[in-house]
Amino acid sequence: MFSSVLVANRGEIAIRVMRTLRRLGIRSVAIFSEADRGALHVALADEGMLVGPADAVSSYLDIGRVVAAAVASGAQAVHPGYGFLSENADFAEACERAGLVFIGPRSETIRAMGDKRAAKDAAAALGVPTIPGFHREDATDDASADDASADVEFADHAASIGFPVMVKPAAGGGGKGMRVVREAAEVTTALASARREARSAFGDDSLLLEKYIPNARHVEVQILGDGEGRVIHLGDRDCSLQRRHQKVIEEAPAPNLPDEVRARIHADAVAIAGSIRYRGVGTVEFVVEAGDPSNYFFLEVNTRLQVEHPVTETVTGLDLVELQLEVAAGLGIPLAQDELRVSGHAVEARVYAEDGHQGFLPASGTVLTYAEPPGVRVDSGITAGSVIGTWYDPLMLKVIASGPDRTAAFDALHAALGSTVVLGVAHNVGVLRELAVDPSVRAGSMTTELIASLHLAEKPVPLDDHAAAAAALAWLEHDRAESPPSLWNSIGAWRVSGYAPVSAQFVDDAGQNYAVKIIGAGSERQVVLREDKPCHASITTSAARAYEVVVSLDGVARTYSVAFDCVGGEDVMWVGRGGDAWRLHRSRRDHQAGKSGSGTRGGEVLSPMPGTVVVVGRSVGESVSPGAVIVVVEAMKMEYSLAAPIDGVVSSLLVSKGMQVARNQLVATVSPEVST
Repeated sequence: MFSSVLVANRGEIAIRVMRTLRRLGIRSVAIFSEADRGALHVALADEGMLVGPADAVSSYLDIGRVVAAAVASGAQAVHPGYGFLSENADFAEACERAGLVFIGPRSETIRAMGDKRAAKDAAAALGVPTIPGFHREDATDDASADDASADVEFADHAASIGFPVMVKPAAGGGGKGMRVVREAAEVTTALASARREARSAFGDDSLLLEKYIPNARHVEVQILGDGEGRVIHLGDRDCSLQRRHQKVIEEAPAPNLPDEVRARIHADAVAIAGSIRYRGVGTVEFVVEAGDPSNYFFLEVNTRLQVEHPVTETVTGLDLVELQLEVAAGLGIPLAQDELRVSGHAVEARVYAEDGHQGFLPASGTVLTYAEPPGVRVDSGITAGSVIGTWYDPLMLKVIASGPDRTAAFDALHAALGSTVVLGVAHNVGVLRELAVDPSVRAGSMTTELIASLHLAEKPVPLDDHAAAAAALAWLEHDRAESPPSLWNSIGAWRVSGYAPVSAQFVDDAGQNYAVKIIGAGSERQVVLREDKPCHASITTSAARAYEVVVSLDGVARTYSVAFDCVGGEDVMWVGRGGDAWRLHRSRRDHQAGKSGSGTRGGEVLSPMPGTVVVVGRSVGESVSPGAVIVVVEAMKMEYSLAAPIDGVVSSLLVSKGMQVARNQLVATVSPEVST
């Protein structure tokens, strides 16, 4: 076994790998960018190596720098985690040339299986059904965005396949760069956008086309090979709950699969991996027709550990990272296929830095308060004080729950998410909780389109009366605690005629205004909401957790998590309960972008999230119609198009390509055309 391993990744996966390394007594080496100097994965490693600036292309994706760091650190092997360089054959080859063991498949295997085009050919040669599509090695699919011949070639093949089609990067997964194209007019724009995202995320902008299959499930098989021809499977998972083609909830084993179909999928996965003498862990993915599971298609092979691997570990009792290490060290596979035992059910929810109730828009900020739920597994890359920027993937942590059966596992997940506290950065925990109790999910009848069909991202959740009162009381208590000690502060807004009302007014990110009046102090305190009759109210700090307050309203007590911050001179308060979290602003700025979800206000075009301008698609004086893309912003390796809100003329452009923009920043204006 190795004595020292460099983990060529960051965040929760780096920490998860280090956990196994530490248990096995193996020295761990972290790499980090300038943006990650204070990151948790660096603090937990035995040693850290700086590999470059914040930009991933110049740090985590720079093969030369990462390999040099591994050699300089004295590491014997490199674990790539997932994402970044994990499926990059050139990286695996560079490690091998430097005398480092790459903990994953051989470089030639990654080229054969990691490239989705070659993987489809390998599957088809074995008689495994594949999705109709277009790909070939000499296709001009890696041309620049302005290469008209490439666009024409792809458009012709898309038409022959039949719309809708899926544009996909050939070199990576995770939903990045994937586009559904429903008509010929969308092809050119989709190709350009997909290439940019693929290049940014994987350093490779080659693409392929596939027939898009609606109402489908995403089922995958975990495989393990010794590199000498022996391959076994470690069960299956269902990963159908996705937004923007990225998984958010996964479970093992996959529900509602007939035994004969499950056995056939397992056999196909093992055959594909065995045909190229696969080494290490990997995942063979399939698209399964929801109405007829016996009708399935090979999708792709991920030649790495998957984000969702904890659910397989939970039901099998295996440590997949340890298995990776053993195979890479030449120790072989420690179990036979008939020794595999799958017990109970496990489900994982991914907590992203994104506004789950407003279009899943990327979010950034500093984690002010963080508390993990008890009684379940949590794989996390954050702690209180962690800074979430826009340079990298938005995944912050994963909550993994289990039980003797599927119902118990989802019950446990729902409860765990309800006690997960992340304040300071918008997240998707509230949406995850809704999904955990959705009837279609509970019945196991979900498809990859379910989340979009539920429109959860279009339903901001306002504060109810109790939460609004809690926010007002907590803010008042905070103000008093922050004010200099004095007699007048101690007695509050008291006058000779009695207590004067204190007004608290604030607005949330969706543009919802709240006004609360507070009268009195201590046990005599009352609050007035929307001119209704006063309610008796009290607030106390939780004895167990300093960030929690217990607020009683007419005898009904509820517990809330609270945190305070100051952004640009404006008071900001975070209130959390039951997995949801609200950012409240005391002084009113413009929050209409969040309210509409379109990133527009009148004729103004606002960026609904922080990010980098990657395309300026129009010029001043150009006529536009509603929906015409004016600016494209990239945040967390995903692109978002900001469109014209009205008919008119672009009257101002306030950004250029490469500029950083803030949330709600004005990027352009469109003025109505004046007829002459």
